[in-house]
Amino acid sequence: MALVSMKEMLVKAKAEGYAVGQFNINNLEWTQAILQAAEEEKSPVILGVSEGAGKYMGGFIAVVQMVKGLMESYGTTVPVAIHLDHGSSFDKCKEAIDAGFTSVMIDASHHSFEENIEITSKVVEYAHAKGVSVEAELGTVGGDEDGVIGGINYADPEECRKMVELTDIDCLAPALGSVHGPYKGEPNLGFKEMEEISNLADLPLVLHGGTGIPTKDIQRSISLGTAKINVNTENQIAATKVIREVLDNDKVVYDPRKFLAPAREAIKTTVIGKIREFGSAQKA
Repeated sequence: MALVSMKEMLVKAKAEGYAVGQFNINNLEWTQAILQAAEEEKSPVILGVSEGAGKYMGGFIAVVQMVKGLMESYGTTVPVAIHLDHGSSFDKCKEAIDAGFTSVMIDASHHSFEENIEITSKVVEYAHAKGVSVEAELGTVGGDEDGVIGGINYADPEECRKMVELTDIDCLAPALGSVHGPYKGEPNLGFKEMEEISNLADLPLVLHGGTGIPTKDIQRSISLGTAKINVNTENQIAATKVIREVLDNDKVVYDPRKFLAPAREAIKTTVIGKIREFGSAQKA
């Protein structure tokens, strides 16, 4: 199956009461694991690529070609989107789109509301002309992941309504208490605001920082219009734990496949668990 935008998969997810996972890729093994998990579970999937991870893997063109090559080799049949996570500027979003990404996030949340609208509108115009979906953010997601740093700053519901009205985005990430990276203590999501924003904005919502959020909170978020949930840290922790175990137990191993293959399986297992938790299994 060819790569697709996020729009149709998220509209369907919201209508049917489940969420599609965005699982960030960091290298070949991450991509293999996530594609294999999605295919086995017959789930649509979003491959998230941060600017830092894209650079690490050789650039946006290299990422797209790697994903396409694996999908062809695996005979992937489920819908797959390649999504720029936290695109920092119009130019970065354009670069990703031109390389073959099927979806982009423009994160202009650190600008004034007016500037955010202006930048986001410019990205939407360019992306939609090429059939690419666009995610935008309001407020600030806390924590630190891949250089994305912020204190928690809740999105304003009325600004969310205006953004949707003025920009024609496909999905919205309102910051409502989630964080990038591991949580310190229990997550405390703003469900009242989430419901208000969902009613005002009337389009799929996105939950960043999906690692460590209890299942009951995931389910409540989905019931309030969240149709995309981002996960990265949980896969990184699972993979690193296995690599440490292998290297601790075998002091002479040097073939990277001996520790990367078990790490890949750990990621795959984690992703399958998330797909089932989000309710997207058998929804492809």
